[in-house]
Amino acid sequence: MAPDAQNARGINAERVLNREDAFTLDKLIAAAYDPYLTGFENLIPALITAYESVSATRPELKNKLGEPVAMLKSWDKGYGVNSVETTHAIYWGQQLQQQVFSRIPARSDQLSVIDFMVTQSTAEEKISAFEKIVDELQQDYGTWKIAWGEVNRFQRLTGKINETYDDSKPSLAVPFASSFWGSLAAFGSRKYPGTKKMYGSVGNSFVAVVEFGKEVKAKSVLAGGNSNNPMSPHFTDQAELYSQGKFKDVWFYKKDVIKHAERTYHPGEKK
Repeated sequence: MAPDAQNARGINAERVLNREDAFTLDKLIAAAYDPYLTGFENLIPALITAYESVSATRPELKNKLGEPVAMLKSWDKGYGVNSVETTHAIYWGQQLQQQVFSRIPARSDQLSVIDFMVTQSTAEEKISAFEKIVDELQQDYGTWKIAWGEVNRFQRLTGKINETYDDSKPSLAVPFASSFWGSLAAFGSRKYPGTKKMYGSVGNSFVAVVEFGKEVKAKSVLAGGNSNNPMSPHFTDQAELYSQGKFKDVWFYKKDVIKHAERTYHPGEKK
């Protein structure tokens, strides 16, 4: 068992698992990819309150922040590749955490960090962080209306443990987010030297669901593919499935393995 304290992901898991009494493979997959981000349940209302307070004395903020704040006010707190709200929520959450990090008590668990951001950061700090991320998006993309999938990407170029990332090279939009914010499908992404987009490097790398009965049934997906050789057809053949939360069948029994084998080998044969 993990020694970790309760976190936003755990709260979300309880919420999702309590909705069903019996799970099929497909229902379990759907539950695992529920898009709700529990970590923003208190953060977003705190931002709205801060905006209403600060903009009362700084009316010029209404032109700059009024529309993005209004979008977050009506946000359902669910991630998605087309969600501008997800972009703003996560960019803002990261920026605010960075601004108050030095004041957060050492060894605080994740929920305590979020609570600190809600209750111990000032209204001015919350709005300052939001201004910064709106400016950042405007500078990097020419508009603040950037969908989450435009900035949150999966890319596999080398197969090395310490991957390199390049905005000019092909990548895939990913709807998931960091488990810190409550995402069950964990995908921790960040910017790297020379990139404007955020690339995932931590989180769910292998996911499987299994049903035990007269015959074992299972589905799985890998982050990228089964090979670490960029020249292999299996280097990124699961990348699109992974980025969309889709699964492939697992061939568990010999008859199924033989039926779907690309090639077979017998001792003594040349490869």
